[in-house]
Formats: sequence, C-alpha cells, structure tokens
Amino acid sequence: MTTQPVPQSSQCTKSDYIVAKFGGTSVANFEAMSRCSEIIVNDKNVRIVAVSASAGVTNHLVELCKAGIEAAKRQQHIDGVLAIQQAILNDLSLDEDLAIGFNQTLDAFQTLAAQTLNTEQQFDELLSFGERLSSYLFTQVLRLKGLKATRFDVRQVLKTDSQFGKATPNVAATAQAAKTHLIPLLDDSVIVTQGFIGSDANNLTTTLGRGGSDYSAALLAEAINAKSVHIWTDVVGIFSTDPRLCVKATPIARLSFDEAAEMATFGAKVLHPATILPASRSHINVFVGSSTEPELGGTWIEREKSQLPGIRAVTQRKNQILLTLKSPEMLLASGFLARIFTILSECNISVDLVTTSEISVAITLDNAPNASRPELDQECLDKLAEFCHVSVENNLTLVALIGSEIVLRQHEMNLMKVLSDFNIRLICHGASKHNLCFLVEQSESDAVVQAIHSRLLESDCAA
Repeated sequence: MTTQPVPQSSQCTKSDYIVAKFGGTSVANFEAMSRCSEIIVNDKNVRIVAVSASAGVTNHLVELCKAGIEAAKRQQHIDGVLAIQQAILNDLSLDEDLAIGFNQTLDAFQTLAAQTLNTEQQFDELLSFGERLSSYLFTQVLRLKGLKATRFDVRQVLKTDSQFGKATPNVAATAQAAKTHLIPLLDDSVIVTQGFIGSDANNLTTTLGRGGSDYSAALLAEAINAKSVHIWTDVVGIFSTDPRLCVKATPIARLSFDEAAEMATFGAKVLHPATILPASRSHINVFVGSSTEPELGGTWIEREKSQLPGIRAVTQRKNQILLTLKSPEMLLASGFLARIFTILSECNISVDLVTTSEISVAITLDNAPNASRPELDQECLDKLAEFCHVSVENNLTLVALIGSEIVLRQHEMNLMKVLSDFNIRLICHGASKHNLCFLVEQSESDAVVQAIHSRLLESDCAA
C-alpha cells in the first residue's frame, strides 16, 4: 500500500505553522536526535518542536516516585537517568546558554530525586525532568544543523488546573499566554519545548498523564493557530491493527477525527486519545509518521469523513474491569442510573462502555497496571453495594472494530463465524457508527484480534 509523504511548502506564514512532536524513541540518543533534526531542516514550516523524554528516562522517574523505594534502588534509577543524558553528551557539546540551564536542571533533578516524595505535586515535578532535559539536548542538535533554535519552557504557556498526575488544560489561559510569550518568537527561531508538562495557576508543575506529549503538541498547535501537528514516532502511521500481532496489518493513509478518536480511545497506542480534541475543534490536521523512515509517509487525520464506509481497523485494550450492578429497584424506576453515575463521578472513575437490562447495568472500566491507583477502589464498591448487588470481573480485554458508518448486519455473518470460537462477555453497538465493541477473556484477546483482522480486513485492507 502506498502512503502519502509529508507535503513541503516554500513559504512560511502564520497560517502555515506546523507543530512537530517527537516521542521517546525519536530522541533516545544522539543518532536518533540527528535523524529527527533533518525532518525539521527539510520543513521550514515547523516552528515549534515538542519533545518527550529520551527513551527509558520516564521509566526511571516513575520508579523514583514509588513509595518505600530502597536507597540503593533509588540511586540506581538516578544513575540510569544520568547515564542516558551522558550518552548523548558524549557526542554533543552544549552552547553556554544551554549548558547553564541544562546543568541547573540536572542538579535540581538529583536534589529532588534523592528525597522521599509524598505528594502528587512532587511526583509531577520529578516526572517533568525527562522532557526538560531532552529539550536542551535537542535544541543543540538543531543548532548543529545550522538552524536558529531556542529552548522554551512550556510551563510558561501550557496552563492547567491543579489535578496533579492528570491535569486538565485551561485552553483560554494557554491561548493568552501563547499570544504573549510564544507567538512573538516564531518568526525568528525554531522553538524547542517539552511535551507532557504544564503548570497551574500557582506556576506549580503539572503533567497531562503518561503519553501526554501528543496532547501537548495539539494544544500548542491550537494556541498558535497552526495548520497542522506532526506526531513523529517509531511506526509508519496508524495501522489496521497492531503489526506485532498481524504481519498483514497495513498503515491507513487517511482517517477522520471520529475514527482516530475511537482508535486511540480503544487501544491504538500510536496516538494519545486527547490529541484529537484540540485538533478537531480548531480544524488542525494531524499527521502520524515514522521519524526513522519519514520518506514513507504515514497517516493523515482530517475533519472530512473517510472515503469508504465500513471497518478500517481492529484494536484491543487489555486490563479491563466489568462492573455489573443489579437491583429489582431498577425496574420501572427513575434515578437509578443517575445514582450510580453520581457515585462513579465522585470517585473520579471514567466509564468506557455501558449496557443495560431491565434490572441491571454493566459497565467497563480501565484498570491499567501502571496507574497510580486502582480504577475501582473499595470505598466506591461499598457505596454502590448500599443499594444494589455488585459484581466485579477482571482480566478482560476490550476489542473494538473501528470505522465509518459501521452497520452490524453488513458484517454479521463473518463476525459471528469468527467469534463463535471464543467466549464473548459483552457486546456494545449503536451509540456510535464508528465502533463495535465487545469484551473477551484477556488470555484469548490476541487470538480474537488476529482472527477478526484475517477475516474482515486482510481481504479488503484499509484505504
């Protein structure tokens, strides 16, 4: 399948601005950074570059945030962060202005990392160091390519609330700060800044949640009224399924915002789900491509509908919880569901799928193993148990068919043949014509995805 390359333009006006984001593997070492710098050199419209932490750094930082970490293990993770930075510096000499800031940031990291951390705000401060350090290094790499590059602290403009660990951006405040501090710099320099992090009204460091660098890039693109945001990662676009599972998985040249949002939400890990929000509301196209093979093109996500209706991809999201709530009081009663969702909201629990019968409701929840706390805690279960019978099932996977104008009857025979060999716990369809979802045992989910892709997509690959 032929994919479309990233278009180039000879003129750069404000309406042509592009925000580029490079993930952790793209800035993992000096060689990777140098390769990415060529992408910036070859596209004069890129005015803002948002970088992730170098690959491996965030894993060390997450471990440092864990309670009860032993001193020796703590030092091991600190040394791990330092080693990744030093490996890049072995091939790179920083200009004086960058060296001063980099060394101060490195000292601040070591001071904080040596302490026992107790608050979510401290965790966010520590987690921010990966992006803060890599942005100094990447700025220098761009300068080596002859570009005028300026390192910029994104916390000056990306404003959020104070929900540390998973902050919500303040779009209006971000736009105003960008107008004051960021936009005046764009005509004169390529700005290198950080993904994933921001600051609240008190200028305390916040984070947007793991993988939030994509989201950061889209928010910055919205704030400067950019034409597009380019997400550079380690794969050639968004595939019809995980190519590690299905060797015949193919990249999809074009997706609508709705399709991309469904794919990201239901398990496609190439793109952070929230990235689509600012892009969609501000009509900013999103490109996803490989920083190692930029000439191969990738996936464009656009406001327009897909060219063809039908299933485009199959995704999976593991570590799901099925919460079933049953009570005779639900029969012909009003307010029962409202009571349930009020409790879930009070416990800050996000619901994915919902199905109901006359006396019960089934809800799926995410239980990602790297989350800072269980998605469903005992306090929430106790509140629900006061007025209904509560059942909790674990070790499930949410499999989703993603596309445009999906109508079940068009695929029913083939799909039923595929699923007849597996135990299906829940099916959800109808709320959106962009997805058809069901729960399966986690031990079977890879086989389910492979079977669906083989039967429904490999004979009519996504276009």
